[in-house]
Amino acid sequence: MKANGFTLVEVMVALLIFGVIAVAGVTVMRSTIDSQTIVRAQIDRVGEFQRLRAVLKADLGQAAVRRTRSEAGQALPAAFIGGEGLGSAPLLGMVRRGWENPDGAPRASMQYVEYRLEGRRLERRVRSALDGAALGEAQVLSDHIEALHLAFFYGDQWRDTWSGGPELLPQAVRLDLEIQGMGPVTQLFLTPGRGLG
Repeated sequence: MKANGFTLVEVMVALLIFGVIAVAGVTVMRSTIDSQTIVRAQIDRVGEFQRLRAVLKADLGQAAVRRTRSEAGQALPAAFIGGEGLGSAPLLGMVRRGWENPDGAPRASMQYVEYRLEGRRLERRVRSALDGAALGEAQVLSDHIEALHLAFFYGDQWRDTWSGGPELLPQAVRLDLEIQGMGPVTQLFLTPGRGLG
């Protein structure tokens, strides 16, 4: 006749099986959480890149041939500045049309915009007025830039810098980026300059 209950061996085997299942469950959960964290970081990076791209597309698509004056009152030599952003020079400097004015404030519908690379951060700054105003607070478009190169198309060739003088805009701007976690990305933006081809 068998007594009711479990033997010590049966209890130990049951505990061993429960332990194996628990370890497997924790491992799967940890792997899922790690994967979720990685996917969320990638989604955030792609979202950041899409915002950067949208802002650049809007600014370059509305570029205007309008020279401005610096805070010190000196006339800038060109309506559109572009290059490697070495020293105190910006990567891009331009006037853009289409500055929305929902409050009807007494100001122009054009806005001076500047892009700079500060370390790994791509920043966009604007002036409150076209002439003689200081640059405002920096808007950080991305802080994961590992490499950045600009090129400017005009006529039939690409150039590394733009010095088209007071009256010319490039026809297109190419942005070659290397973003942490995304790798190299190339974007092409058309401007209102003379048509391609």
